[in-house]
Amino acid sequence: MKYIVTLNGKKYAVEVDQTEAALVSVEEAPVAAAAPAAPAAIAAPVAAVAPAAAPVAQTEGVPVLAPMPGTILKVNVAVGDSVKAGQVLVILEAMKMENEIAAQQDGTVKQILAQKGASVNTDAVLLVI
Repeated sequence: MKYIVTLNGKKYAVEVDQTEAALVSVEEAPVAAAAPAAPAAIAAPVAAVAPAAAPVAQTEGVPVLAPMPGTILKVNVAVGDSVKAGQVLVILEAMKMENEIAAQQDGTVKQILAQKGASVNTDAVLLVI
């Protein structure tokens, strides 16, 4: 699905794949002349998403999943970082509590799919080790 999102006064054309909870592409939308759009012309609700780089296809590795729905407060690692089992990778806020999502095994971070401020559902892939 493709949406036009206005964020901080800028318009973005955002394309979202319905089969995954990932942002497919973001591009700045062309600004049309000041012609008001008719309310009946809106085919779908506008999604409020922040522009971000499109994640690459999931690489091989062990996915780190969100144990519950919530909002990402902090991502403590970067792609290429070595991590140890038990190391806190992501802070997830759920029901006004901060939950530490830790690595289940030693390894190297191959891909990060979560970003600060993003809302995630249960079992969403946050990153891949």
